[in-house]
Amino acid sequence: MIECVLFDLDGTIVNTNELIISSFMYALQQHAQPAITREQMIPHMGTSLPDQLKAFTNLEDVSALEASYRHYQVEYHDELIRSFPNVNETLEELRRREIKLGVVTTKIRPTTIRALEMFDLQQYMDTVVTLNDVTKLKPDPEPVLTAVRNLGVNPEKTLMVGDSGVDIQSAKAAGVLAAGVAWSLKGEDTLRKYGPDFILQDMTDLYEIVSGGTVKP
Repeated sequence: MIECVLFDLDGTIVNTNELIISSFMYALQQHAQPAITREQMIPHMGTSLPDQLKAFTNLEDVSALEASYRHYQVEYHDELIRSFPNVNETLEELRRREIKLGVVTTKIRPTTIRALEMFDLQQYMDTVVTLNDVTKLKPDPEPVLTAVRNLGVNPEKTLMVGDSGVDIQSAKAAGVLAAGVAWSLKGEDTLRKYGPDFILQDMTDLYEIVSGGTVKP
């Protein structure tokens, strides 16, 4: 039986895909970097912002691009993000079942809290672990282990849900179960390569999983 479910934020419980892609395009344009396509961006989404910008530009110092990216995100945040189906209903039911809940993200804390509050998700979270709370980011286990420690839960009875390979890698390294989401821009086939314990076709699949069910990739 699962006693705790942790969630990635972007692309998992909040649809920030268009905001992220638009922010990258803006930052590259502002600093006269060659444009890249959505398809070139998607495989890197989920890693840290500096790592993504370095991959897109081959630059070592991406601090100026990072500032432009964050400027665009702040300005267009509320306009470009959307909800995903059945997230609030699922969190409400998990809370009713006394499952502990948390967020583990590579985002900075201010925009994380802003997104959670915008869709009334903050009320369900017992812990929120952001890039500001750790020294190493996913795929390192530290973010997931930080959430586990904050909540005082058993890793073997904890599930991490995410939309990217780094979520699954971080979960496995931390000794917790891992689930990928079928609505990931990366696609189910890509997520399966990382060996998740589950693939969610809908957020409500969690009902069966936390009860010891067998929703499998």
